[in-house]
Amino acid sequence: MKWVTRAHVHVDRVACPWLISRFIDAQAEFIFVADDLVLETAQKEGAIPFDIKDADLGHRDGQCSFIAILKKYNIKDTAVRALGDAVNAADTDQIGANPYAAGLEAIARGYSIMYPDDHENLAHQFPVYDALYTFFKMNKK
Repeated sequence: MKWVTRAHVHVDRVACPWLISRFIDAQAEFIFVADDLVLETAQKEGAIPFDIKDADLGHRDGQCSFIAILKKYNIKDTAVRALGDAVNAADTDQIGANPYAAGLEAIARGYSIMYPDDHENLAHQFPVYDALYTFFKMNKK
C-alpha cells in the first residue's frame, strides 16, 4: 500500500512510517510531498494520507498522528503504546510530559540535518525506533 505525508520529516512523520511498516503494512511505500499536495497525491496514487490537517490519520484532540494510527488499527502492544506516549509528547509541544520526548525531538532535529532526504532519514532513524521499542518491551510495568 502507498502512504503519503508532508516532506521534511520530523518526530511524528518518522514514528508513523516506522509504526506502519512494523505493525500494519510491511510492504508500505511512503511518498513525501509539499503540504498542499498531500491530498491530491493521495487521490492520484491511491495512497493513504497521514499527519496532514483533516486527514483521518492526523492530529486529533491534542494527540499526534501516531496515536490516531494506534487507535484506527487497534494496536494494543504496550511497548508501542509507551513509545506512542513519548512521540505524542515530543510532537505536541509537551516535551516535559514524557522523559523520552526531548530525546526524540533532539534526534529528529539532528537526523534532519544529517539526512535531508526523507527516505534516507527514515532508513537511518528506524533503528532508533526499533531500539526504543525494544527498550519499552523489556521494561514493561
